[in-house]
Amino acid sequence: MRQELQSLPKTLADDVARNLVMVARLIDEDPEGAYGYSRVALRLASRVAAVREAAGFAAYANQKYGEALAEFRAARRMTGSVELWPVMADCERGLGRPEKALDMAGAPEVHKLDKAGQVEMRLVAAGARRDMGQLDAAIVTLQSPELASNSVQPWTARLRYAYADALLAVGREREAREWFAKAVEADRDGSTDASDRLAELDGVEFTDALDESDGDDAATAEAKDAAGDRVDEAGAAGESDKADESDKADESDKAGEAGEG
Repeated sequence: MRQELQSLPKTLADDVARNLVMVARLIDEDPEGAYGYSRVALRLASRVAAVREAAGFAAYANQKYGEALAEFRAARRMTGSVELWPVMADCERGLGRPEKALDMAGAPEVHKLDKAGQVEMRLVAAGARRDMGQLDAAIVTLQSPELASNSVQPWTARLRYAYADALLAVGREREAREWFAKAVEADRDGSTDASDRLAELDGVEFTDALDESDGDDAATAEAKDAAGDRVDEAGAAGESDKADESDKADESDKAGEAGEG
């Protein structure tokens, strides 16, 4: 990216770089914010491939699949790289065109991808099969040497997770549980919710700590209200007793006055 930006005047290159850094920083937790920065970078340097790619990923993160696909295509034209092929195919899925995604999965470009790219393409193709209701075909699509391997690679957790989810979709719950467990073993950075899915299959229920806190607060408030009511009742009773005693004293005084008369 730095090399691409060197073609720009320094001040402009610095502005573009700052916006691209913000895109990368925000894209996971604040996709809308990342998208905003990507549009600024795009206005500043639309002829830079890294900018078009970043704009594509920001649009993709916001489910703007048509826009993302256009940006990815532009970046690919500029670089000639096939690296974006899998995410371009996934954009076709997002646009409701799983058949197009499958066509891309069988294209010559796939053979030019590195191992990670080929696994990503397999995941996209399996998703397209599921989009088309071809659940068993999705399972077959995911079956591969990468899935069977015991070594843990950056894609391992997601591949095992997708396979487990596909098995569960056809009712093969026992096998799905096994593969969710394998996904948990490989998911070192928590990129999937495999542990939650596994717990769900095991019948484990999680209680939200915030909900418990809210419940405790409500119970405490109720207890305080009840205590307040008791104090009010006791106060009212005390006032009543004092009034009775005062009345009795008045009657006694009157009786004494009558006796003296």
